[in-house]
Amino acid sequence: MFLARRDLVFAKGRFALIASVVALITVLVGFLTGLTAGLAGQNVDAVLSWKADRLVVSAPQAGASESFATSALTQEQVDAWRRAAPDAEVSPIGLSQLSASHGELRAGIALVAGAPGAGTGPGAEGLAAPATGEAVLSHDAASALGAAAGDTITVAGSELRVSAVEGTGHYSHVPLVSVAPDTWRAAAARTGADAGTVATVLAITGAVPDDAAEAAQRESGTVSLSGLQALSAVGSFRSEIGSLGLMIALLLGISALVVGAFFTVWTLQRKGDLAVLKALGAPTGALVRDALAQAGIVLLIGIAVGLGLVVAAGSALPSGLPFVLSPLTTLFPGAVMAILGLGGAAVALRSVTHADPQTALGSAR
Repeated sequence: MFLARRDLVFAKGRFALIASVVALITVLVGFLTGLTAGLAGQNVDAVLSWKADRLVVSAPQAGASESFATSALTQEQVDAWRRAAPDAEVSPIGLSQLSASHGELRAGIALVAGAPGAGTGPGAEGLAAPATGEAVLSHDAASALGAAAGDTITVAGSELRVSAVEGTGHYSHVPLVSVAPDTWRAAAARTGADAGTVATVLAITGAVPDDAAEAAQRESGTVSLSGLQALSAVGSFRSEIGSLGLMIALLLGISALVVGAFFTVWTLQRKGDLAVLKALGAPTGALVRDALAQAGIVLLIGIAVGLGLVVAAGSALPSGLPFVLSPLTTLFPGAVMAILGLGGAAVALRSVTHADPQTALGSAR
């Protein structure tokens, strides 16, 4: 580390520039990661809050993919799954994207009924199910409509009394409003749902034998989903997360290239000094460790400054913005950047391992 420390002290401006670039890239990656997590939450946190082992939707048409937006389940389909899974909890869930109004205010909402826990997403799992003619608003829905407990809102031409304001749930970027199953069926019928539709999706909690599940799918004309498949059935989740994920991957790749380019130039500038050290007996491994330690110090400083800016700015953002601060959106991308940056610096060290002592001891010196 002797050479690395001396070089850091001697060339402060050079390494301050490298650390500044690393910090800026860290800020970009951190903000984009936090935004991705926030948008994902506003898209699917209602589905995640159901905590089901599998979700069942109606089979899509040929060439189409499974979607909550086009799913419509009848009572016969629900009964088929209850027969196939007698030991599991089968919860029919109604889900529709509508608009609601309160006075002169109007806002888009996701009307949900029968969800496990009867809540409106994370934070409302213990909430009692609303009665017929009542609604439970998430905080964002109440804010958008300017409504509070005891007020009356209008959904699909029907007036509903707000029994409580609880939860932070969203579905496809709109806030949730929880109602009773018969209230949802009436609203769905008034907005064009097929006759006989009793649910949009079935949430199944508990073990279902594979052969029983396959038989139920064939009998009822449905498809069961789990994990990422279930989340992909939510509107634009797949394309949204795919696009943002690609941008994060490109930024991480750019960080590796930028750091590698900086250290390539630095290594070439002191190639003669490294050759002298090799001529004096310094082993190649020691020179490589010295150079990587120097790169690690610069990366650590740059990433730490960048993450500090992300945390400070993210904490100051308004609560309405879909931005998430967590170890997954800060420490994880910081660690990935450090690994990729060291990898880029390692690639630049080929001239160290191939430095010829004769370059330093020849007539040119």
